[in-house]
Amino acid sequence: MRLRPCIDIHGGCVKQIVGGSIKEGQAVQENFVSDRDAAWYASLYRDKGLSGGHIILLDSAAADPEAYEADRRQALSALAAYPGGMQIGGGITPENAAQYLDAGASHVIVTSYVFHGGSLDEERLEKMKAAVGAQHLVLDLSCRKLPDASDGSGGREGQKGRYAVVTDRWQKFTGWIITPQNLHSLCSHCDEFLIHAADVEGKRGGIQEELVGILGGFCRAAGFPVTYAGGVHESADLSRIASLSGGRLDVTVGSALTLFGGDLDLDALVRQAGSVKES
Repeated sequence: MRLRPCIDIHGGCVKQIVGGSIKEGQAVQENFVSDRDAAWYASLYRDKGLSGGHIILLDSAAADPEAYEADRRQALSALAAYPGGMQIGGGITPENAAQYLDAGASHVIVTSYVFHGGSLDEERLEKMKAAVGAQHLVLDLSCRKLPDASDGSGGREGQKGRYAVVTDRWQKFTGWIITPQNLHSLCSHCDEFLIHAADVEGKRGGIQEELVGILGGFCRAAGFPVTYAGGVHESADLSRIASLSGGRLDVTVGSALTLFGGDLDLDALVRQAGSVKES
């Protein structure tokens, strides 16, 4: 198990927010707004030898081009501070992906471009692979639990306990369900998966154990790299993730870190994750 670092950028600032609160025309729910820039965090991760983390641009280029450009400037400064050490996502397309690799990103992260119109668009996936190569592509399969009709929330019968990929900053459900079979079908198209549990992301209320169990079973069977993010608020959460995945599922912690205004020490979590033996 590895602890993967993160840098989330919104409005040109490094922030930790409640992920599900990103909605057009509404203020996001902020957990932490840093007075340090993205390059500072990237330099910190570089000096600690923490690689494979992600930089996410949270603003929409279509909805707020000025804010997105401010995010992009911050991201490029972080990539320059830690070349080859971090991945980048947020508004990535085949047309702009190469510029981020040239700027120092190890991988580009993609969701909305390839999950287009509510489903996986295989033509777009192939176009993205042609632009950067599967070895530089991370598929962000961040998801939310489908509502169940029996609970009165307007969902469909038989959907309880199922997690669907969500796009457009986690607001739109697709029909692509997180299952071991579906995950296996995408392994040859990318280098790893990044999966935020969007229902608990930024809430510091505990991990989504059911989802972690699904991902952990896949990791045990496939040996394919997957990073889980969402809800970690105490060291016991890392222990539970390790138990459910046999130590094979990597994890990202954001709002709960003292680095972002929380209570958990980064170095202590790195040591804890590194001490987990795979089974």
